[in-house]
Amino acid sequence: MSRGKVALLIGVVGFIAYIAIVVALGDFFVRQHWAIQAVYYIVTGFVWVFPAIRLIRWGARA
Repeated sequence: MSRGKVALLIGVVGFIAYIAIVVALGDFFVRQHWAIQAVYYIVTGFVWVFPAIRLIRWGARA
């Protein structure tokens, strides 16, 4: 299996797992003030980018 296919598989599975974790933890923030909810969703909305960048760079290397 090529590096790109492995990166794609890891990325899709990892992203689905990340979404599941964020949604499960988000249940705790439903009862919080709207500003706390906003910070939580903004932070979790950006955090996934950094591992994704590393994975894409790794998968693109020959």
